[in-house]
Amino acid sequence: MKHAPAVQIDGLVKRYRDTTAVAGLSLCADRGQVTAILGPNGAGKTTTIETCEGYRRADSGTVRVLGLDPVSDARELRGRVGVMLQSGGVPTTARAGEYLRVQASFYAHPLQPAALLAALGLTDSARTPYKQLSGGQQQRLGLAAAVIGRPELVFLDEPTAGLDPQARHATWELIDGLRAAGAAVILATHYMEEAERLSDQVVIVDHGRVVASGPPTELTGSAGQLRFRAEPNLELSGLVAALPADARAKESPAGHYLVEVTSRVDPQLIALVTAWCAEHGVLARDLQIESRSLEDLFLELTGRDLRS
Repeated sequence: MKHAPAVQIDGLVKRYRDTTAVAGLSLCADRGQVTAILGPNGAGKTTTIETCEGYRRADSGTVRVLGLDPVSDARELRGRVGVMLQSGGVPTTARAGEYLRVQASFYAHPLQPAALLAALGLTDSARTPYKQLSGGQQQRLGLAAAVIGRPELVFLDEPTAGLDPQARHATWELIDGLRAAGAAVILATHYMEEAERLSDQVVIVDHGRVVASGPPTELTGSAGQLRFRAEPNLELSGLVAALPADARAKESPAGHYLVEVTSRVDPQLIALVTAWCAEHGVLARDLQIESRSLEDLFLELTGRDLRS
């Protein structure tokens, strides 16, 4: 028998008084995959995840988690779903190792607390009270508590926020292990590199709706970029006219120039741009060839304005 998707959302609507936080959002997350939910502040991703976790009721639409209703079937889901909170939930005087052992006792076949502490670099802090742990250590302990019960589905909210590079990579390895074990991972993150590195599927949310979804490589496509620095305010009309039809050039910010093409950057495009620079006496510094990134797509879809 085929399993239901780990998460299935159809037409979710959630309002707070006169504000519509989620406006008809639909998405599907499969087992054995990492699904990253991205969005600017206020886009509706946190409300969506909290509805899946059973902390909020939908105003309309349907939400199913492992085929069940996250509110009415909360008791049945409790042992099958792991939730990592951004902060809080741990007694301040509890020692890290003791707390994790207590969490493990709630499950029939938990991971070994000592092994999990070691994987996340917390062995030396096992006897340290929670309130004396650094912010990064508290973050990693929260991750350990979310996965100790071998969940079929785990929600991770900014799991590497504030972590140093070593801790971030240890967290990524743990998430890779969850996927390899067949678990579904729903990842909310502001780190585009993290989403590209980890996810099988990316869902970009803005104004309470899904504005793009799919594997990272499909979303970013084969578009290429050529970047260089030069004196500001160059007249680019001649360069634009000489570019292929699928290419464009712009200055943003001042003194930083970008040539984008829907196909990959090829030697002919490089020759064309450098020849234009030579003809106009432009010294192109820090010339770089890049692929279009998930961050580029995110900013195109959600804008560049700061949001509170």
